[in-house]
Amino acid sequence: MALEIARPKLEGKVAVGSDRQIGFAEFGDPQGRAMFWLHGTPGARRQIPVEARLYAEANQIRLIGVDRPGIGASTPHEYHRVIDFADDLHTIADTLGVDKMEIIGLSGGGPYTLGCAAAMPERVIAVGVLGGVAPTQGSDGIGGGLMGNVGLAAAPVLERVGSPLSRVATGLIRLIKPVAEPVLYLYASVSPEGDRRLLARPEFKAMFLDDLLNGSRKQLAAPFADVVVFARDWGFRLDEVKVPVRWWHGDCDHIVPFEHGEHVVAMLPDAELYPLPGESHLGGLGETEAIMATMSELWDAYQRDCDNNDAGKS
Repeated sequence: MALEIARPKLEGKVAVGSDRQIGFAEFGDPQGRAMFWLHGTPGARRQIPVEARLYAEANQIRLIGVDRPGIGASTPHEYHRVIDFADDLHTIADTLGVDKMEIIGLSGGGPYTLGCAAAMPERVIAVGVLGGVAPTQGSDGIGGGLMGNVGLAAAPVLERVGSPLSRVATGLIRLIKPVAEPVLYLYASVSPEGDRRLLARPEFKAMFLDDLLNGSRKQLAAPFADVVVFARDWGFRLDEVKVPVRWWHGDCDHIVPFEHGEHVVAMLPDAELYPLPGESHLGGLGETEAIMATMSELWDAYQRDCDNNDAGKS
C-alpha cells in the first residue's frame, strides 16, 4: 500500500466571479513567502511533491496549490486564452492576502505560469517551469510532441464534446477508485524508465493517488479544457515574459520533447534551462528541493535589489 501523506494545512475555495469558485490547498509556513504551484494535465491542487511541502515548511515558504476550472473544488469554466487564467490567480492572491509571489508550473501548468508572469510582472517575482507545454500557434509555435501530434487534432472535437467526455472520464475515475494503486502501477509499467523510477517511490505514489482521488472524484473537465486552450493563440508572446524564468526538462521526455523546452527558453528574455539527463516527463518532480532552492535564491536576489534601491533613494 502507498504511504499516507499529510493533508494540507488549509484547504478551501475562492470566489473568482459571481458564479465561479476555484479550489486551493496550502502547505508550509502560512506567514512565509508565497509560491503558487500549478498542477499538470491532468492534476489538481494537491499535486505537490512531499519534498516541496517539507522544503516550504523548513524555509518559511507559503506553498499554495490551485485547482484549474473543472477539477477538484473549482467550477467548470473554459478560458478563451491561456492568459485569461491570470485574472483568476490575481483574484485568488488578493483574497489570500498575497502581494508578491513566485509561480511554479508542471507540464500543462507551464503555459498558465508564463501567462501570469506576462500579465502581472509587478507582482510575479520569478517563475519555474517543469517540462512545460510549448505554444503551438504563431511565431512562438513549435510542432511535435503529444500536443502537436494529437492535441491540435483533438482540440476542435473537444470544443464540441468535451463536457460529455468529462462526465464519462469522471465516472471512470470513480470506478477505478478501489483499484487506484494497481492502476498507477500499470501506468508506471508502460512509462519510460525515468518516470518509472519516480513512480516507484512511495511518497510520489502517495501524492499522485491523493491528488487523483481528491481532485478528480467529482469532475474531470480541466484536462479537456487545457487541450482546447493550448491549441489556440495564448494571448501573449514569449518575449513579453520579462521576469526571470527557470526551466527544468528531462532530455528523454516522451510527452513534451526536450526540444520544446529549448525552443521556449531561447525565446524568453530572462530564462535558463536546466536539462535533466535520462529523465522523462515527470523528472522535474524528482528535483523538487533543488527547484525550490533556486526559486528562493531568485527571491533573495529580488529582495537585495529592492533594498539597494531603497538605500539609494534615502
